[in-house]
Amino acid sequence: MAGLGIRLAAGEKLIVNGAAIQFETDAQIKLANQVNFLFGRQIMAPDDVTTPARRIYFALQTAHIGTAEEREAALKSARYFIQTFIEETTSEHARVLLASALDAAQRGAGYEALRLARRILRHEDAVLSGAEARKKS
Repeated sequence: MAGLGIRLAAGEKLIVNGAAIQFETDAQIKLANQVNFLFGRQIMAPDDVTTPARRIYFALQTAHIGTAEEREAALKSARYFIQTFIEETTSEHARVLLASALDAAQRGAGYEALRLARRILRHEDAVLSGAEARKKS
């Protein structure tokens, strides 16, 4: 039987179609059919949502792995956060990435949307660390 194999260490989490699973021991699992999932460092906790890019990521994450009831509201939030970011940023590259992430999420390609959103997180981190360095000098 075909499927996707994943190795998880003790303490890691896996979210499958809205259900959070925490592993007490190291495990190797195989997802044998189509599901929406994230694991390990891909998962952003609500407490980590502290910046505009993180709001986008969290909304896209919920649209990808949330329960059926959560997905539509999360996609609506993602649209709002992305549009706001696009209007405020001076980076054309960020605008293109965000538009692509929203398009992917709306097509149901949640993992692709999150991959693009992680690039925006790195962009935002670089901008914020540069601003912090300028403040100190």
